[in-house]
Amino acid sequence: MQRREKFRTSSGIDLPNEFGPEDLESLEFDRDVGEPGQFPYTRGVRGSMYRGRFWTMRQYAGYATAEESNKRYKYLLENGTTGLSVAFDLPTQIGLDSDDPLSAGEVGKVGVAIDSLEDMLELFDGIPLDKVSTSMTINSTASTLLCLYMAVAKKQGVAFGELSGTIQNDILKEYIARGTYIYPPKPSMRLITDTFAFCADNVPKWNTISISGYHIREAGSTAAQEIAFTLADAIAYVEAALETGLDIDDFGPRLSFFFNAHNNLIEEIAKFRAARRLWARLMRDRFGAKSEKSMMLRFHTQTAGSTLTAQQPELNIVRTAVQALAAVLGGTQSLHTNSMDEALSLPTEQAARIALRTQQVIAYESGVADTVDPFGGSYAVESITNQLEAMALDYIGKIDEMGGMLRAIETGFVQREIQEAAYEYQKAVEKEDEIVVGVNRFQMDEDHHIPILRVDPEIERGQVERLRSLRDRRDAAAAEKALEALERAASEDRNLLPIILECVESFATVGEISNRLRKVWGVYTEAVTL
Repeated sequence: MQRREKFRTSSGIDLPNEFGPEDLESLEFDRDVGEPGQFPYTRGVRGSMYRGRFWTMRQYAGYATAEESNKRYKYLLENGTTGLSVAFDLPTQIGLDSDDPLSAGEVGKVGVAIDSLEDMLELFDGIPLDKVSTSMTINSTASTLLCLYMAVAKKQGVAFGELSGTIQNDILKEYIARGTYIYPPKPSMRLITDTFAFCADNVPKWNTISISGYHIREAGSTAAQEIAFTLADAIAYVEAALETGLDIDDFGPRLSFFFNAHNNLIEEIAKFRAARRLWARLMRDRFGAKSEKSMMLRFHTQTAGSTLTAQQPELNIVRTAVQALAAVLGGTQSLHTNSMDEALSLPTEQAARIALRTQQVIAYESGVADTVDPFGGSYAVESITNQLEAMALDYIGKIDEMGGMLRAIETGFVQREIQEAAYEYQKAVEKEDEIVVGVNRFQMDEDHHIPILRVDPEIERGQVERLRSLRDRRDAAAAEKALEALERAASEDRNLLPIILECVESFATVGEISNRLRKVWGVYTEAVTL
């Protein structure tokens, strides 16, 4: 079968027949690799990496009700998951209660429905928060969900200082690639910097943001664009925090990142190495960070959902294994592996277990975790690492010239770059310059025969009844008093986290809290990009 004439990575890096020493000398600037655990952390943020302990094995999960999701979390923990990763339904993500008319048909579908502290208590029932690390994929309502989590901890008798985990809290990528924003950028950034400041004083082990390239890549970006736009978002967050008077080394160590693991094994390994090195230099040279922990790019990785196919879904197990291997070889601190059925439905227990077992086979059987940065020194990996870093730096320079990432988003520059990359890839698939096994080559005429998880439509009715019952049972005056205090504070220069915490402890709902902020700040309307 005829192979393609030109060989390139997703970022357009030309691949010679073989790499050699001369390929490491092709860039004008010096790119010191360094030792593992030492600046600029190209080879990893810890000297022993996985010899000390494996990455955190998370499985992104959540659907239907808090009760159903709690059962899934306990199942995953029993099967060897070492950290929880919570998926919220769309209404929760955009600050709508389950009985809001706009929530109809979406309650509990793509994640768990969380309306109040009552739901959050049930979600973590029997799960000690001082013993488990929890990641929550939530952005516009991240501060509210963090406060709900802290309120559960108080009920369990767990001090805030003992909590460990992450909220995604990355609103800029919502404007770029995902769309679950509520408020305009300026007040959204305020919620983020308020969270930085509050957690620095009260929840020191918590990662206050997970700056996400994952969704940028899912929208169609190249590997180089994923690095560049993720770090450009990070620069904007750092600048916003510094403007409020925070010290770089007070919040810098709690910044974390979230990357995609895609199909091209070599390019993906190089991508993680390049991102780590570039971030270390940005933090030291641009922002004057002194703490080593501020310079370390620590990241969670998820395998690429956009590569999963409904055709021959069993092949997704292979794709996920390759992508997970790239993440481990690239030095990730935490990993979620997608399930084979996710192009068709939410994962079944069996599919989720196979995805988790994929990580465990890599950890315990492959041997790749026994040596730090085992591909380090490869002419191909080092050359592509250098080239990806140079391409990302070029993008960051262009964004700086525009006035920063907020301006680049407002003008549609970032969105257009991603759209163009996605268009070029789709053309390549249609021309069979890019092969997707089972889709444009090696097809089979058969229906899939794997079990499908279906969410009972009665779930929504039950959740709405539960919410309305809570409103009847709670102290309505206390909830209203807390909400009024939040509304006043939103128009003042005060940290909102303590007030949001009071709201959730009074059993004010996610939608009620978001609506008070909408009343003060308004909502964001996306600009049309041409």
